[in-house]
Amino acid sequence: MTPKQEISLRAVLTAAHLNFEKKLNVHAFFKLNDHELGEDLVQDAFIKTWKYLVRGGKIEIMRAFLYHILNDLIVDEYRKHKTSSLNVLMEKGFEPSTGKSDRIFNLLDGKALVLLIAQLPETYQKVMRMKYVQDLSITEMSLITGQSKNAITVQAYRGLEKLKKLCKF
Repeated sequence: MTPKQEISLRAVLTAAHLNFEKKLNVHAFFKLNDHELGEDLVQDAFIKTWKYLVRGGKIEIMRAFLYHILNDLIVDEYRKHKTSSLNVLMEKGFEPSTGKSDRIFNLLDGKALVLLIAQLPETYQKVMRMKYVQDLSITEMSLITGQSKNAITVQAYRGLEKLKKLCKF
């Protein structure tokens, strides 16, 4: 490559960088949700474009070529197997599970509460079982019992208050 050709290619790439860099960065950011990584990929796209031009490649539409290269780099980034350290995950709010003890305690507490429902007055028992054991909505309970939604809601609230007193929460 002659010095004149290199100067010409540099001018073409510099013009492309000035015209398209911001839009490419925005495009990469929206695809990756990571500003720094997006900027790195945009720079990589310009480097790959430079290498292509130096090898004698012809580019008809620079903008389309740059977006094509950038999209390929973004896809490659998605496909990378990402490993994260536990410290990084914990900084983002991840808490590793210490076992199934919490789940077991919740399950046992739930079974104990179901047994306590039997100690409630019968009007509350029926509504509490439908709501918390069968997981029915207020509308469904209203249709089954023939009572209004308001009456069901009041019974569920009062039943829960009585259940709390029995549990001593």
